[in-house]
Amino acid sequence: MSETLQAAEVDATEVEAADAEAAEDTVEAEPKTRGSSEDLLVQEGDIAGDYLERLLDLLDYDGDIDLDVEAGRAIVSIDGGEDLEKLVGTRGTVLESLQELTRLAVQQETGVRSRLMLDVAGWRAGRRAELADLGRTTAEKVLSSGERIRLHPMTPFERKVVHDAVAAVAGVHSESEGEEPQRRVVILPQA
Repeated sequence: MSETLQAAEVDATEVEAADAEAAEDTVEAEPKTRGSSEDLLVQEGDIAGDYLERLLDLLDYDGDIDLDVEAGRAIVSIDGGEDLEKLVGTRGTVLESLQELTRLAVQQETGVRSRLMLDVAGWRAGRRAELADLGRTTAEKVLSSGERIRLHPMTPFERKVVHDAVAAVAGVHSESEGEEPQRRVVILPQA
């Protein structure tokens, strides 16, 4: 009977050792699966790039996909093809929809809501420059006239660029008003 008891103790010790080893493996594996936030953003970019590459193949469009991480978000851009303007649409409406579909594809793969930014044919970069100029010149008009100015409805991306440009001009501030899709920026003199 003592041999049976000793065998049971040896088995229990082996089980405990195996459990401890498995726990160490789990602890070591967690950082690899979680990774840093930069690693997650790179993974998001890779998933988005694969998704967009398949889309371009389906559409038979030429384009080069560039992946980057900037300001805490994955940046994906498609450049180089003649047909890419069709992926932008009027005032970027198709681009906004494509960005949202790409974010959903990333979320489906990672289980995490993505904030990635998509640019096609440099449209978003060009639009950012136009909007920054609009925000700055409108803020200067408000500063000299003392009258508030309401801009036309904009997407969240467009409003953010205008708000940032207005914030750089002393003596004025901006607010958003209205409901989507008619939400707009209002620039007012500082009180």
